[in-house]
Amino acid sequence: QVQVVESGGGLVQAGGSLRLSCAASGKIFSPNAMGWYRQGPGKQRELVATITSGGSTNYADSMKGRFTVSRDNAKNTVYLQMNSLKPEDTAVYYCHLRHWSGAYWGQGTQVTVSS
Repeated sequence: QVQVVESGGGLVQAGGSLRLSCAASGKIFSPNAMGWYRQGPGKQRELVATITSGGSTNYADSMKGRFTVSRDNAKNTVYLQMNSLKPEDTAVYYCHLRHWSGAYWGQGTQVTVSS
């Protein structure tokens, strides 16, 4: 069984930064992709950024230049560095892992950006 656990959310002022972490455990196959999605109040879940085990990244257009996704394959951990945060970045951020055997979600971590 694969488990995906996020950490690092919290409350930050507009213009500030946060770093989210997500650790995956269990039987994880390569190649795989890990990444981040978010769901704001009253909104649908949307892509933030993903990164493959080979290092290829994909970002939502609105996150490019402010958010950086990275990973440590040895630790099966993915990170999201968020800079220049805006109130509209307020959301629950979910970690996601996908490999040939299936796809898995974490329970989410709340990020709140105050104006």
